[in-house]
Formats: sequence, structure tokens, C-alpha cells
Amino acid sequence: MAPSVSTTINKVLTVVPATEVATERAMSEENSTTMDNSVPFPPPSVQSAPLIDCSVSDTVRINRRLWWALPILTIAWIGLVAVIAASLTPLKLWELAPGSAEQVSNRLSFDKTALSKVMRYPAKTPVLFVTAFGSKLSALDAFAGALDDDVDVQTYKERYGTSTPSEQKRLGYQSMTTAKQIAEYVAYTRLGLDASFVYGDLIVKELVCLDNPGPLSGCKQLQLGDTITALDGEPTPTLLELSPLMAGRALGDIVTLTIKPADTTDSSSAEVMKRIQLIADPDTPTRPIIGFIPADTRTVQLPFEVGIDTDQIGGPSAGLAFTLALLDELTPGDLMGGVKVAATGTIEEDESVGAIGALAQKAVAVKAAGAKVFLVPKGQSEEELAAARRAVGSSVRIEPVANLTEALAILESLGGSGISNATIEL
Repeated sequence: MAPSVSTTINKVLTVVPATEVATERAMSEENSTTMDNSVPFPPPSVQSAPLIDCSVSDTVRINRRLWWALPILTIAWIGLVAVIAASLTPLKLWELAPGSAEQVSNRLSFDKTALSKVMRYPAKTPVLFVTAFGSKLSALDAFAGALDDDVDVQTYKERYGTSTPSEQKRLGYQSMTTAKQIAEYVAYTRLGLDASFVYGDLIVKELVCLDNPGPLSGCKQLQLGDTITALDGEPTPTLLELSPLMAGRALGDIVTLTIKPADTTDSSSAEVMKRIQLIADPDTPTRPIIGFIPADTRTVQLPFEVGIDTDQIGGPSAGLAFTLALLDELTPGDLMGGVKVAATGTIEEDESVGAIGALAQKAVAVKAAGAKVFLVPKGQSEEELAAARRAVGSSVRIEPVANLTEALAILESLGGSGISNATIEL
């Protein structure tokens, strides 16, 4: 009987050891990968980047950046802290800087009483009045002001002289009130209306001191804001009574003033007596003076009042502008002739225009407001006028005037309507 297939296979497996089968399989697989028609792959070349060198290079670059960044960052922080500290550090310095140039007509108000007596002609081309700033400075402001040609940094003495900030503010507001009333007086009398002055108390506004003043000099004995009520027992309720009493006095004479000190109440019991030695007038050395400049405390009796809102603005320098604005509002036509005009200068009862301060700074404000003509006092010094002209260049025409008549003539030359034919009947 022939052997079965399974039996044959078992015999073969018995004859050939398992190891030989494995060896032949391995050789067969090896030959299959090295056949003539195969392309052998080269072993992969591993060219890894020099990790150590790259790390060192990156570190160097990072360190180089930090070397620049850290000092810059430190300086920036120090600068920021310095700026903040400077802005918060007040100094005893004040600025004299360009302020604003504003329309006077926007600040005028006519009540029913005024409108029942006169006709109002709203300004077609309003005149501008000009201000200058004078606030206290921080260290940062003072540094910036020193670099600005339009700003004058002032010391306490330059700003206030022998007065105090509160005294100067009070006198400034009083001067503005008087300037408004004088402007009304001048405008009304120019138009033929009935107006008159009433003189007020004799109040010390400024002190006049010579070199090495003696113990009885007025600048030693008087204080700003003091009210002088008598000289050698003679009442001096106003400046009008004081002037005749000074006649016949000589340099070095000693007079006795009755004074109501500035820091007391209105009670007559607060009055004190002070002996004052007369000194020479700096402008007229042969003329004896007490040594003070009185505040202008005049008030005006008017047929009607026109309100002029000056807010927190002090000083008398807007007198000319107020006068021109009132004349424009009380007469038909266009007083400015369609030209944008600014004006500065005090106004006196005789219509004269007086000098003012901070002319160059005010000129800068006029230029910024777009005005074409700037009326200024003829009494300003040549240096002040030259500085104002440099500040505005050719964009603003600066015209010095000595009085109201000269100002009106310039306005008529610009095409203004004038007031020569304007009269008002109440």
C-alpha cells in the first residue's frame, strides 16, 4: 500500500532540520534584495546640526540684544519718572505767555433800561481784546517755557514786585472794573451822552522805593491795599483832596498819615497813624512824594449801564478795545470796515491810550486769532514794539495810537464807517 501524502510530508520534515530551513529562507531573502535588476539604497547619512555651536550663537545674539535693550529700557523708565516728577514739582516761577484774542461784542449785554434809551447796532466786524497768561509753573513747565521764544519765565519779584499774589489779583480785578467804567464814560461822552466821574477811596496800589530807603520811607511804612484817610489831620477821602495838601512840601519833610490797614475791617477804630518821610519823585527829582501809586477807584455816573462780562480777567489793558466795541454797538455802520482788528491799551478819561504789559505775547495771540490789524499804545518802548513786530511778521499790521481819535482815524482808513456824524439823543 502506497504511503499517504501526509506520511511523506512528515518524513521530509523529519529529515530536514528546522535550522536548515531557516537558513535557506534567510539566504533566499538576502538574494532577493541583491538581484541584478535591483537598485541598492545607500545608507542614510545623518548630518545633524551642531547643536552645541548653534546654542552658543543664539545665546550670543540674545545677549547682544539685551545689552542694548536693558539700558534703553532703564533710561526710558528714568525719563518717564523724571517727567512725572517735574510736572508735579511746583516752582516759584511764573509764565508770561500768549493768551487769547476774543470778540468784545460776545461779552456785551444791554438790559431793558439801556434798550429803552438807545438803539443797539450789533457789530458786523467785532473788535478783539487780547489777554496774556501768567500762571504758576511746575519744573516741567519752566523747562518748556525756557525753550519757547514766546514765553517769558518770571521770578516772584519780576511777577509781583513787593505785592503778594492775592493782593495783585484783587487790584487786577478792581482795575478791570474801573477800565470798563472808564470805557463807558469815554464812549458815552464821545457820543454826546451825559456821564461823569465819581472818585473813590485813596488806596495804595504800588509802592515807590528808592535805593537804601530809610525807616520812615513810604515803602517801609505802607502796605498794598492800605487806605489813606487823612494827611496831618486833614481828611483825604479821595485823591482830589490829597493833591492840594502836598503843595508846599519839601524833600525830607515828615508827614503823618491816617491809614486804614488793608487787613482790617471797615471800622474807623482800626485806623492807625504812621509818620512818613517824603522822597523825591523818580521822574521829577525836585518833586516830593509820599512814595506810593494810588489805585484807580473812580466810578462813573452813567445814563445807562452796559454789561461787559470779563469773567476772571484782571487788569486795565482792554480799555481801548471796550471803548471801540461800545462805539460800534451804539452807532450804525461797521466801525472796523470789515477788517479783523484787535486792540490793547488802557483808556483814560481824556481819551488817551496808555501802555500795557506783555505786548509781544499779546501780539502772538492776535496772530493766532487771524487778526490783520493790531492797535497798540504809542507809549510802548521801541524794544517792545520791535518784539511785537518780530512775533507777528508781515501777517499783522501793528499800529501804535496815542488816543482814541488816532484809533478811529486808522479804522476809517481801513474802510470803517466812523462816528463823526453819530449822535444819540435820550
